[in-house]
Amino acid sequence: MLSFSVSGEVLTLLQLALALIAGLMMSRLAKLINLPAVTSYLVAGILIGPCVLGLLGVEGLGFTSFAEVSGYSIISDVALGFIAFSIGNEFRLSDLRKIGRQAVVVSLFEALTATVLVDAVMLVCHFLFWHDTLPVASCLTLGAIAAATAPAATLMVVRQYKAQGPVTSILLPVVALDDAIGLMIFAVSFGAAKTIASGSFDVLSITLNPLIEIVGSLLLGCLMGWLFSQCEKLFHSRSKRIAISVTFVLLTVAVSMLKFQIGSVTVGFSTLLTCMMLGTVFCNICAFSQELMRRCERWSTPVLVLFFVLSGAELNLFVFSSGIVVTIGLVYILTRSAGKMLGATAGATLMKTEPTVKRFLGVTLLPQAGVALGMSLQAKALGADGDLIRNIVLMGVLIYELIGPSLTRLSLLKAGEIIPENRTSSRGSKT
Repeated sequence: MLSFSVSGEVLTLLQLALALIAGLMMSRLAKLINLPAVTSYLVAGILIGPCVLGLLGVEGLGFTSFAEVSGYSIISDVALGFIAFSIGNEFRLSDLRKIGRQAVVVSLFEALTATVLVDAVMLVCHFLFWHDTLPVASCLTLGAIAAATAPAATLMVVRQYKAQGPVTSILLPVVALDDAIGLMIFAVSFGAAKTIASGSFDVLSITLNPLIEIVGSLLLGCLMGWLFSQCEKLFHSRSKRIAISVTFVLLTVAVSMLKFQIGSVTVGFSTLLTCMMLGTVFCNICAFSQELMRRCERWSTPVLVLFFVLSGAELNLFVFSSGIVVTIGLVYILTRSAGKMLGATAGATLMKTEPTVKRFLGVTLLPQAGVALGMSLQAKALGADGDLIRNIVLMGVLIYELIGPSLTRLSLLKAGEIIPENRTSSRGSKT
């Protein structure tokens, strides 16, 4: 009788291989209907995740539980590090002199408008319809989470279609700044929400924790970027320079995950902000950083594919089984979308940007993922209300991540920043 057993290591390799195959095969199908590759990766993740293929319960054939998917969180951490590192390349001093002020003002307007609008609409719904279901603390928390934007999906679309132009130039810095602004808004709003929910108030943790996280992350990123630029001088071959680049991204991700507790104050770092500053410092010090970053992008592509497939597998389709979650979720999605678009348009108009920026930038800011999910996890401190927030955000992420990349592509296409090319593949055929 033939029998065999699957060890943990074999199961891990099977699942990673399946995730890559599913993502790559789905991208070929998506190409036929002009969908961005990132959308196809997310769909592939849903199909092999616990809500679809995983329901069969066959080990190695998809992910059978969400705990199994979360076991690969290190891949997501590394992928986010590379994404933030690439975004840091957009903060070159030569470019910031042209659009730096515009990016800051637009970021503030779109983030704050989304927060205020979601807060206002949710509070109206609280008083008129869902007094018991949607408490004030939940309204404030959802408003704070609304400020966050996902840089990963946006960056992937820009890379895939090689978008260039005024909208693209301001888009990536705005998305990057969103993380810092979103962290500050969430710290204040969630602090107020916890005070309302519990009646306790800790001014140190509310004010100092986010400030320390932001300032500490930027300083740590500066230090790592300087060290990176010094170490890079020791190597001259392209292969070794790529190796040292990958090494420093991994090292920065690891260091940024350290946390220290000093009394009631937590000293921690944001991986996104730290790695973004790593890329910013390096690209402004190293003369040939652009070429090196392009080579890193090629190396990191499989990691990014895995990141989006795993992100899709993490999306819980069962949130749609609750009518109240779906209803509140739709209100949240529509209100946040309106806030992002109105805020971006207002900020762009104030700064007298190009007409295409005023028209199309807001739509490209809709994707929401990792940062928002992280905030929703912190919302569990509100108890049962935190579970409601988590499910609403999960629903929002699912919808935003599936349609957001397509909307970004369409907006950049209408802005004239995606130019179709008759490229020839390595097989000699047109792509």
